Amino acid sequence: MRFKSGYIYIMTNKHKTTIYVGVTSDLIKRVAEHKTHKFNASFTARYNLEYCVYYECFDSIVVAIAREKEIKKWRREKKDNLINSKNPEWKEVVDDKRFILELK
Repeated sequence: MRFKSGYIYIMTNKHKTTIYVGVTSDLIKRVAEHKTHKFNASFTARYNLEYCVYYECFDSIVVAIAREKEIKKWRREKKDNLINSKNPEWKEVVDDKRFILELK
């Protein structure tokens, strides 16, 4: 059985006042859905979370889901520190068409 790869990602708004941690098997498609507010009643649409500022890639979606659950339990400061460790300027790293900035 082959496991599908997965990503965790963090979205924020223009002013970086709100963040959202999510998981997906197709990061570019999922970011596009957030940017276009595909799901109008969603948390990301309500708070205009249109900028992907962090992601991690995993060989298995199961592992990605576990990591998402771990990060969602963290306080905001710890999540901010995670973003700052790889992307201190909080630049957009993925848009609706491509990976803009590789996080190492």
